[in-house]
Amino acid sequence: MRMARLKHQPSKPPEPPVRGVKAATFNALLDTAMALIRQDGHIPSVAEVAVRSRVSRATAYRYFPSRSALITAVIDASLGPVRKLSSDNPDGRARVHELFTQTFPRFKEFEPQLRAAAQLSLEQWGLERAGLLEEEPYRRGHRVGILQHAIAPIAPMLPAAVRDRLHRALSVIYGIEPYIILKDIWGLRDREVDRIALWMADALIDAALRDAGAAALPALPAQASPAATTTADAPRPPLRTPGRR
Repeated sequence: MRMARLKHQPSKPPEPPVRGVKAATFNALLDTAMALIRQDGHIPSVAEVAVRSRVSRATAYRYFPSRSALITAVIDASLGPVRKLSSDNPDGRARVHELFTQTFPRFKEFEPQLRAAAQLSLEQWGLERAGLLEEEPYRRGHRVGILQHAIAPIAPMLPAAVRDRLHRALSVIYGIEPYIILKDIWGLRDREVDRIALWMADALIDAALRDAGAAALPALPAQASPAATTTADAPRPPLRTPGRR
């Protein structure tokens, strides 16, 4: 399945040391950053993480040269298992459900970190537009590859334009964004957010399959005149029992 082109490639997390003092220092800095975000709700500076970890600033900057590098590592630690999820389920809808339901617990567990990442992305967007951004921007987008795997069984059934539309639409509801909107604005609990996200995913899949079916229908033959078939003579469509296909 060819993936639609992204505006920017997602930021890659720094490579953690495997063992020894370097690995211990890296993990200490990362754990401190995650704790500070959970406690304060925003991304600390690398210097602040160094002080809290009792590590020199020079050492901290060698591992994390910017807040972008720091938050990339934080999100990778938070969602790493999700990014490695793989399913051989041949049912595309079921595979999407598996992805959402397996990811929901981590969204809840690491909600402060995910909100902080969204916050940094928005902050840097404004700074970049104003020409004031002094670090490499943090780029989100790992969900694109995750969703590509999830919809793989459905993809061959859809025209390219419909497939790309479904892929992009699912990326809007798979992530921290539904939690921000539905909890902050509507005051919903996590369980209801999960239900609505799954409901939206089902609706998007249904719409994509419906659009694909309409695109595959042959064109109706042209009629001689609007009066050629009266309302009384026109055949009625068969009744169908409502239900999800």
